[in-house]
Amino acid sequence: MVPRNRVTLPHILQAAATIVDTDGVDALTMSSLAQKLGIRSPSLYNHSEGLPDIRRRLAVSGLEQLRDALMRSTVGRSRDEAIREMAKSYLNFVRTRPGLYEITILAPTDLDDELQKVSQEIVDLVTQVLKAYQVGSADEIHIARTLRSLLHGFASLEQRGGFGIPIDLDESFTHMVDTFLMGLHKRYLAKNQ
Repeated sequence: MVPRNRVTLPHILQAAATIVDTDGVDALTMSSLAQKLGIRSPSLYNHSEGLPDIRRRLAVSGLEQLRDALMRSTVGRSRDEAIREMAKSYLNFVRTRPGLYEITILAPTDLDDELQKVSQEIVDLVTQVLKAYQVGSADEIHIARTLRSLLHGFASLEQRGGFGIPIDLDESFTHMVDTFLMGLHKRYLAKNQ
């Protein structure tokens, strides 16, 4: 617990992230946040404009953390290795920060410049990795969306217990990413060689 007179916005966001990761996004209220910090709810308004502002700031923080994890996973890597490591990093982020990830999905990025900026940085990272496959610029976004859909779909199904058959999930994930990569090779690399 942070001393009352030392609560700052970073403390608030850290406590909010803990709440959403532990209890889910719906558990984040001004009351639960104040209780977590050991302060009264009105004190939170000294640092934010209310719950929507805290959720927005938390979404930005979550996207920044996801972006940073994806960037670290691609350093010194290219093509298949970069995609595989990026995919693992994405899944690990969802597994370790489930509430924070969910709040990034719920955030209306089209209405917020800061969210748009960080989202675009993630897209730019993915499209940079895709350049090694000689993907035309017209297809980069389609492929980035495909990869995101695969990763989000798998992670979301896993979070909600959607994989009931007792087969190793990491093996299934690797199979999915490898199948995606085979498609990239066949569609782009093979025709450019």
